[in-house]
Amino acid sequence: MLGCPSLIFIQGKLDHGIVPFMGSAFDVSTIPFNKGFSHLFGDANILHATDDNSLQLHLNQNTGSGFKSSDLYNHGLFSAKIKLPSDYTAGIVVAFYTTNQDVFKKTHDELDFEFLGNIKGKAWRFQTNMYGNGSTHRGREERYTLWFDPSKEFHRYTILWTNKNIIFYIDDVPIREIVRNDAMGGDYPSKPMGLYATIWDASDWATSGGKYKTNYKYAPFIAEFSDLVLNGCAMDPLEQVVNPNNCDEKDVELQKAVFSRITPRQRMAMKRFRAKYMYYSYCYDSLRYSVPPTECEIDPVEQRRFKETGRLKFNRHHGGHGHRHPKIRSTSQLLDARNSQNEDED
Repeated sequence: MLGCPSLIFIQGKLDHGIVPFMGSAFDVSTIPFNKGFSHLFGDANILHATDDNSLQLHLNQNTGSGFKSSDLYNHGLFSAKIKLPSDYTAGIVVAFYTTNQDVFKKTHDELDFEFLGNIKGKAWRFQTNMYGNGSTHRGREERYTLWFDPSKEFHRYTILWTNKNIIFYIDDVPIREIVRNDAMGGDYPSKPMGLYATIWDASDWATSGGKYKTNYKYAPFIAEFSDLVLNGCAMDPLEQVVNPNNCDEKDVELQKAVFSRITPRQRMAMKRFRAKYMYYSYCYDSLRYSVPPTECEIDPVEQRRFKETGRLKFNRHHGGHGHRHPKIRSTSQLLDARNSQNEDED
């Protein structure tokens, strides 16, 4: 039987002043795997707990593995407690994300947590991203390091998506908020999405531009997932013409929930996190966007920390352009990811 954490939120102050909050922000029901999910690939590498509330995704020399929600959801709260692989994990990508690419091939939407493999002793790096209506050439990446070792214990990772805003949480700390505005148009995700999780080998680009490869001496690489949450308006995965009115009641419920509003204390924690741990922001990448996208709020003080590439000046941290599944992006986009990664190398 897989091990499960008894406590996610750690009382008190963590490193560098990042404070998780005890409380009911995520007081929502979890769902057993067989009630809301199915295997995506690598069936033999997916191990389930006897209570069906947690599972492991394994990566070995033969294959990685992944799972997905059985339904698509028109907005929702998507969450899981996750423990990442330990030791040497260069070249490995673990992703927790929402997408609808299986249904909307050329106009898909997507929201991502993407964790990139690390070299033992180095801080874990990850990114969040948003795509709307197939706008993969207008990715909205932000890249960060973590203030804890995600392989030592479980932490809760959450994506909130409503028709007004998107919030990424780690435990009870919001790390990023995207507020919808009319000028974003179709770049804001608007079609039903499913929840996915994967682990796979991305040796050719994931860690320092492919400099450090996956070392199967340390296999199997194991990502553990527990207490999965699917809190949204379920839609038929085959229903490509969506009637938004069908989910009005659920949308109102989500927008009124505690987790949809960032408290002043949480906003301070988010500001501290972003000041300390964010090392790339698309909003300050003037080489990529001569005019920042409309949702960007340019802070002159924050802007001075970044080069025109959107990366920190005198940067000591490094990161990459994440990716969830080997088949999900084009060759040109993967080359762009590798180039981005190379720019971050020592």
